[in-house]
Amino acid sequence: MINIAVIIVNYNSGTLLIETVNRVLKSSVPVNIYISDNNSQDESIELVKQEISHYSNLHILQNQSNLGFSAANNIILSNLISDYYVFLNPDCFIEPNTIELMIASINQHSDAGMAGCLIINSDGTEQKGCRRSIPTPWRSLLRVLHLSSIFPNNPLFQDFDLARSQLPDTPVYVEAISGAFMLVTHKALESVGSFDSNYFLHCEDLDLCMRFNQAGFRILFVPNVIITHIKGSCSISRPLFVEWHKHRGMILFYNKFFKPIYPLPVLWIVTIGVWFRFALIGCFLSVRRLINFLGFNRA
Repeated sequence: MINIAVIIVNYNSGTLLIETVNRVLKSSVPVNIYISDNNSQDESIELVKQEISHYSNLHILQNQSNLGFSAANNIILSNLISDYYVFLNPDCFIEPNTIELMIASINQHSDAGMAGCLIINSDGTEQKGCRRSIPTPWRSLLRVLHLSSIFPNNPLFQDFDLARSQLPDTPVYVEAISGAFMLVTHKALESVGSFDSNYFLHCEDLDLCMRFNQAGFRILFVPNVIITHIKGSCSISRPLFVEWHKHRGMILFYNKFFKPIYPLPVLWIVTIGVWFRFALIGCFLSVRRLINFLGFNRA
């Protein structure tokens, strides 16, 4: 019998964690669930302990601090050997046959080491990032300048967001998928290595996808397997904190993989652009917070 490990990193996800774990427990194939909790301050872990901790295939690790997404996954992986690993966000709702279908799909593609599925928002729309190309500095520049919209049929000006393109009918290879749901084989993970702990939050999934591509393992996107992701539910109370780590992760990613390829002036421009974008978002979030505060006080 194959071993399947489902790893969930939790931080203040509330009742969504209960729903996520309950759905995994209903999987049509036997799984072991590992929750790596980053010192949550809400009731999420206590609810799990009260309601479903009696399952022998459910394991909870409570970290003493917020280690970030990568390190919290790695601490589980360091003491675990399984045939397949499913990295799942605590606000992702799978179906009973999700994992079974994904394993069947990846087994039909011998050169695939990772697979992702169609992730939808709560309104049924495709979530950005569940299928994408690697956001190289050039592609990121196209995104910022909206050049892909001006030249939609020119391959040189294609955006990295594949959600803008037609959904395929059958599984296809892509350069990257979302860390909200990743199925990875033991062979590939053992060869490539686990997540890079230099990333605290965001871009660690891109980093892993990039290393899979470099090592010769293909990444499969399976459009006929669908799950729902309540995106941002765990970080809604800390938007500026999340944006900081998202932009910092982008800089780490660019420097790690593209510094030897792109001229330094190009990377300097990209770096300035990334932090300028963060500054604009920071100003917007601060103004919105001030408006909400003043509105609350008046009420």
